[in-house]
Amino acid sequence: MEMEDKEIKVLLVDDHEMVRIGLAAVLGTEEGIEVVGEASSGEEGIRLAQEYRPDVVLMDLVMEGMDGIETTRQLLALHPDCKVIVLTSYLDDEKMYPVIEAGAFSYLLKTSRASEIAEAIRAAARGQSVLESQVASKMMNRFRQPKVEAPAHEELTEREMDVLRLLAQGKSNQDIADELIIGIKTVKFHVTNILAKLGVEDRTQAAIYAYKNGLAE
Repeated sequence: MEMEDKEIKVLLVDDHEMVRIGLAAVLGTEEGIEVVGEASSGEEGIRLAQEYRPDVVLMDLVMEGMDGIETTRQLLALHPDCKVIVLTSYLDDEKMYPVIEAGAFSYLLKTSRASEIAEAIRAAARGQSVLESQVASKMMNRFRQPKVEAPAHEELTEREMDVLRLLAQGKSNQDIADELIIGIKTVKFHVTNILAKLGVEDRTQAAIYAYKNGLAE
């Protein structure tokens, strides 16, 4: 049977009783939506999700004890087919991005109209995500920002950095082994790793890289 042909089971997770009462009352009048449980904490939300197996969870973000981010993460680990809709008053980046990364399907503000929340629930049941316009704008701006690639040498270990500095000074593998008091095979191993991590072909290019990036005198 298709999801649209049956009641969409909804679980409310919010530590404010009046919010839960209001949501339950409003959603109770919506055709095809059934509120199967109400949780006043993240811990209770996970327990009730295991008991009722809801299709959709309306999740508050800021709660006493386990917050909505961690609750979302743990709930979806147990029930990956469930759709979590964040319903919150917050648009802070430090709350919004982590909960979306935790697997939240949709993100709405508590200022949303009842009809918008109900439609978001139906959309989630159809596999369609709904984002508050301000959230969508923030997400788009974040993706538009160019990613800054970390310098290749940040992948080098401390010992590899030591070898690179000496290599840049024109020292041979034996010289490096003597100065660092390590075996020559170990030096060769480090040099191979250095060339691979820096994406260069030989010792000369590695030395040039070191001087260009201020890693050698």
